[in-house]
Amino acid sequence: MACMDQLVAQKLEGVVGADNVALDEPMSRHTTFRVGGPADAFVTPGSVEELQAVLDACRTAGERVYVLGCGSNVLVSDEGLRGVVVRIGPKMADVDIRPDGSVVAQAGAMNSKIARAAQAAGLAGFEFAAGIPGTIGGAAIMNAGAYGGELRDVATGVTCLAEGGDLVELTAEQADWSYRHSMMGDAGYIVLSVALQLHADDPAAIQERMDDLSRRRNEKQPLDLPSAGSTFKRPEGHFAGKLIQDAGMQGHTVGGVQVSTKHAGFVVNIGDATAADVLQVIQDVREAVMRQAGVELEPEVRLWGFGSE
Repeated sequence: MACMDQLVAQKLEGVVGADNVALDEPMSRHTTFRVGGPADAFVTPGSVEELQAVLDACRTAGERVYVLGCGSNVLVSDEGLRGVVVRIGPKMADVDIRPDGSVVAQAGAMNSKIARAAQAAGLAGFEFAAGIPGTIGGAAIMNAGAYGGELRDVATGVTCLAEGGDLVELTAEQADWSYRHSMMGDAGYIVLSVALQLHADDPAAIQERMDDLSRRRNEKQPLDLPSAGSTFKRPEGHFAGKLIQDAGMQGHTVGGVQVSTKHAGFVVNIGDATAADVLQVIQDVREAVMRQAGVELEPEVRLWGFGSE
């Protein structure tokens, strides 16, 4: 049973509607690893105003809040989460293409959706993100990147909620993007929307580049198995996958979790996995790489509900 006080649950239902509040919700349904125990409450606001009201209710009740996009970079413990998971997803996912080549996307918009919209409008620059699993909100927090591109290459600003619930507009400079880092992540801000500046190009040429990147992903990455994408950050001067291979850990398996035999940088769910299995594989890999190469691998995936988070 959820630890959620019924009065708090009723307050949340009053804000977003009963259909948008689930108690004891298994997080395995909402993470790309397909593992994770139940959250006390899982809430899906449909607007910024609803989001602000949900956060205010949680602050008043002393409930911890976890903000989730599509769960592509999160590992939730088997015990679940004590508090409220707030999903910023399809209900807050508008993509506004403007005549000057700028794009404003709400935080719940999938990167793939934005890339398709830009391509259809003949706007280039976001192709690198077409295959990055996740939302633009998560991409902004982590400065997501792939195939030589990063969000900071095209983002001009973000609109956020500060911890107290105030709206904050940040320029790209203020966002302080660097490798898998942003000021918003440091400050605990919730990204509401991201502004991008793209450039005109032939839609067919843009599609060709997106198709090429898609082929390369399918050839090299284990996209047929649940995972959180690239599991480890790239250590300076190294490639995580190569370090893991050299340490003899490719194919290493614990329970239902394995270091992918297709790409050593991915930890994958091969069936009946638990979060404990995933965490054990991550720890085993880190220890082996440290022994073999003296390099400390830092997980890219975020750990929720574990004692040391």
